[in-house]
Amino acid sequence: MANARDPKANPLERLSALLARLPGIGGKTAMRLALSLVRADDEYVQALAEAIGSIHDKLRFCSVCCDLSAEEVCERCRDARRDRSIVCVIAQPQDRMAIDRAGVFNGLYHVLHGVLDPLSGIGPAELRVEALLKRIAEGEIQEAIVATSPNVEGDATALYLAKLLHPLGVRVTRIASGVAVGGELEYADMNTVQRALADRRVL
Repeated sequence: MANARDPKANPLERLSALLARLPGIGGKTAMRLALSLVRADDEYVQALAEAIGSIHDKLRFCSVCCDLSAEEVCERCRDARRDRSIVCVIAQPQDRMAIDRAGVFNGLYHVLHGVLDPLSGIGPAELRVEALLKRIAEGEIQEAIVATSPNVEGDATALYLAKLLHPLGVRVTRIASGVAVGGELEYADMNTVQRALADRRVL
């Protein structure tokens, strides 16, 4: 396989090697994608290259909820129609996207960008916990729904957050087990996400 860092490598093999580093993309799929790009028209390839190149320049963390945003404050945090008394705490931006697709939640979000995983060296300091505590301390939020995936790491994170948030006088709830135990929230279908939110339980 070509060295992805070597600019002198075969362009097709280099592109394939770079694509293969993406999650869920194996060597054969990476080569199929690379060949598809070779056959694509110049306008599409240039637009794709520009979109990829702008990710680090234009995307940032929302200063309120820590979700990915092109602006200082994301559109959800700016939306005055949202219920500001409730916040849904999620592990990753894709979890927020899954809940949005379900169309049953109209409160605010907070993205941790991970879950507690001591074996991988991820502790509270690596998550956006302090930003969440600051939001809760401001007093407007009355309920925090912990919507981490129902696996060992997600459950440990939920219990940890409950211990931190209870003393602040906020109601802490956990999404119900409509999401399969050991599963990932981002892959759940809309009906499952709806049921999990509707049947949430107090932690």
